[in-house]
Amino acid sequence: MRVLVTVASRHGATREIGAEVAAVLRGAGHTVEEIDPDEVEHVADYDAVVLGSAVYVGRLAVALRDLVERQGAHLRSMPVWLFWSGPVGDPPMPPTVPDDVDVVARHAGAEDPKCFVGRLERAGLDLSERALVALTSAPVGDFRDFDEVRTWAVSVAEELARPAATV
Repeated sequence: MRVLVTVASRHGATREIGAEVAAVLRGAGHTVEEIDPDEVEHVADYDAVVLGSAVYVGRLAVALRDLVERQGAHLRSMPVWLFWSGPVGDPPMPPTVPDDVDVVARHAGAEDPKCFVGRLERAGLDLSERALVALTSAPVGDFRDFDEVRTWAVSVAEELARPAATV
């Protein structure tokens, strides 16, 4: 199958999660394109789509929300998966689902959005981002679990391998 993996990531951590998902799907025999949401003109040429987004101030990235708004009708006509990353720490904080995850998932036709714990590095943050990190006392570090990412990606590949009527 031809699969689009499109990930909105400001500092690259979520994009790296998307790259791992794409690698697993390629390993399962799928043709995968990785394109930033702002660069996706249409999704009609794909058999399936994996959407990913970092979370900023409790919301999915604007680029991903815009893509889903533009291509929602096409997305709902094919298999779609949605993941997001943003919580950091052990246990992950914040523990809540961003306000717009369910709305975006419904508009895209994605079932069971998946949350992956993220990475936070102060070095790449701008002044407003550093202030937000300080206000929330968010812990710095890489908390991503790539074994969990690969397990989820394998489940996506398995669903794609099922006959079209059951996907």
